[in-house]
Order: sequence, then C-alpha cells, then structure tokens
Amino acid sequence: MTGLGYTLPAVLAVAIVVVLEWKVLRTGLFRRASYWISMVIVLGFQIPVDGWLTKLSAPIVIYDDRHTSGVRFPVDIPVEDFLFGYALVTGVLLLWERQRARAEESR
Repeated sequence: MTGLGYTLPAVLAVAIVVVLEWKVLRTGLFRRASYWISMVIVLGFQIPVDGWLTKLSAPIVIYDDRHTSGVRFPVDIPVEDFLFGYALVTGVLLLWERQRARAEESR
C-alpha cells in the first residue's frame, strides 16, 4: 500500500481547502456552529450510503488497495472518502460564503 493514488490527493484536498479559508478567503466559516452541524449532517448521510457502496462483503465501488491507506472505518469505508467528502463540501461552502459576501458588498 503506497496511498499515493488516493490517500495523498485526499490529504492534499483537505489541506488546500483549510489553507484557502485561513489565508485567502477568511470567511469565518470554521468558527460557525452551523458549519459544524452541517458537517455532522453530511456524515449522517455519508456513512450509510458510502458504507453500502464500499462494504467488503459485496462492494459496488472497488478500490485498489495499493492506492489507499488500507484503513477502513466504519462499515468498511476507506477513510480517504471522508477526507474527499470534507474537502468537497467545505470547498463549496467556502465559495458560497465568499460569493454571498461579495453580493452584500456590491449593494
């Protein structure tokens, strides 16, 4: 297992989104309870769906174990899926907040 095919890009995606917020956009999203509640809601849906798709007993989506960390939790979900999910949802919310702030500035 090298993890370079899926693990490295997943970790980089999270790092990019966090740095984008802290150094560029500065929306304050990470300080809002509503953001963290939304992330819990996302996890609440991601776990059963992703678990069903990746369960080792009858997978619909098959990962090449040479390209992942090999860590699966819970319900056989590769941890990289959570990293990509976090980066995707957070990135969209950050861009949405930035667009909202620009719209308010132009009024």
